[in-house]
Amino acid sequence: MHPNRQAAVSSAVVLALAAGVLVGCERGASTGAGPSSAGPTKAGCPTVLARDKAAVQRAEKTNFTWNGPTTGPRAASGKKIVYVAQTMTNPGVAGAAKGVKEAAQAIGWNVRVIDGQGTPAGIQAAFSQAIALRPSGIVIGGFDPHLTSQQVAKANAEHIPLIGWHAVDSPGPSKDPKLFSNITTKVQDVAKISADWIITHSHGNAGVVVFTDASIPFARNKSELIKKELATCPSVKLLAEENIPISDTSSRTPQEVSSLLSRFRDRWTHSVAINDVYFADAAPALRAARKKGGAAPYNIGAGDGDPSAFQRINSRQFQTATVPEPLAQQGWQIIDEFNRAFSGRPASGYIAPVHIATAANSHGVTSWDPPGYRAAYRKFWGR
Repeated sequence: MHPNRQAAVSSAVVLALAAGVLVGCERGASTGAGPSSAGPTKAGCPTVLARDKAAVQRAEKTNFTWNGPTTGPRAASGKKIVYVAQTMTNPGVAGAAKGVKEAAQAIGWNVRVIDGQGTPAGIQAAFSQAIALRPSGIVIGGFDPHLTSQQVAKANAEHIPLIGWHAVDSPGPSKDPKLFSNITTKVQDVAKISADWIITHSHGNAGVVVFTDASIPFARNKSELIKKELATCPSVKLLAEENIPISDTSSRTPQEVSSLLSRFRDRWTHSVAINDVYFADAAPALRAARKKGGAAPYNIGAGDGDPSAFQRINSRQFQTATVPEPLAQQGWQIIDEFNRAFSGRPASGYIAPVHIATAANSHGVTSWDPPGYRAAYRKFWGR
C-alpha cells in the first residue's frame, strides 16, 4: 500500500521462537541452514499449513460481486480536489491518483496532482502549494501526515477535508492526524495473507527474505506483521530483512540481491516485499545469476499490484504473486468519501477485502479491478 520514502536504516530486528527455530536479522544476517527447495517435504506446522491454505484459496477467488457502498449522497457540484503525491514514481501512489482523476471526471469535478518528489521537503512544499490553491479537498497520497504536521494543521484550520491514501495504518476516519477517512486495505490482512501464501506455496518449508522500507511507518509495521505471521510456522526460516527505501530501490536492490544470492544460495526460496517495485529492481540481478524467472526465489509483493507487477507475474519473470490494492476502486472511493464530507455525511467505512493475484487467476490483466463499483457509485451520485 506508502507514506514518506526518505532513506532511513532500521534497527536490528530479532525474532526467536521459544524452541529457537526461527531467527531473523536486519540487513541479511544468516540464520544457518535452511530449505534447499520449496518442494512438498514434511512441514513443521501442519495445522497452520491447513489453515493458511484455506485462507489463500479464498483470497485467490475472482468471482464475487461488489460488496461496497450502494447508497450515498447525490453528487456535489463544482468541487476542486488536489492530490498531493508522495512520489509519482511509486506505482501505487500513481495508480490511486489515476483512479481519483477517473472518478472526478465521472462526478464532474476537477483534480490537480502535485508530486512531492519523494523527499520530506518536496512533500511539504507540495502540500503548502495545495493549500494555497484553496481546494475543496486534499488527498494525502501515500505519505505519513506527521511529516507535514504544519500543513495538516493549516488545512484543518481552514476546514479543508483531508482524505488519505495509505496515509496511516488503519482504514477509516482518523483523529490524530485529523483525516475524514484513510483509504487502504487492512495492513494486518495484507501482511497475513502474503505470509500465508509463502507458507502454503512452500508447503511450510521456506527460506525467506523480507524487503521493507523502515523509513515509512506504514511499511515498517507491515513487514513486522509479515514476520510475525511467518513465525507461526517453525519450519519457515527468516533468512534476512533488507531495509531499502523505496526511493532507492533502483540503485540499491540489484546489489543487495546479488549479495543475498552469494550468501544464501539455494536456501533462499521465497521473498516478500512491502511493495512490488523491489522485484522489478531485483530481476536484473536474478537474471545475471542465471536464475529462472519462474523458479526460486518465488516472490510475492504485499502491495500494491501495479501493472508491471502483473506483467512479471503473467510472464513468470521473477515474481509469482502479489496482494494488489484495487487502485482504481480506491480512487473512486476517495472521491465518494469527499462527496460524503461535502454533504455532511459520515465516511462510508468500506474496506476492500484482500486478494492474491497469480498467473493462474489474473487471466492476463495488468491490474486488480473488482467489478461493480463504477456503476454503483454513478447510480447514487446521479451521474
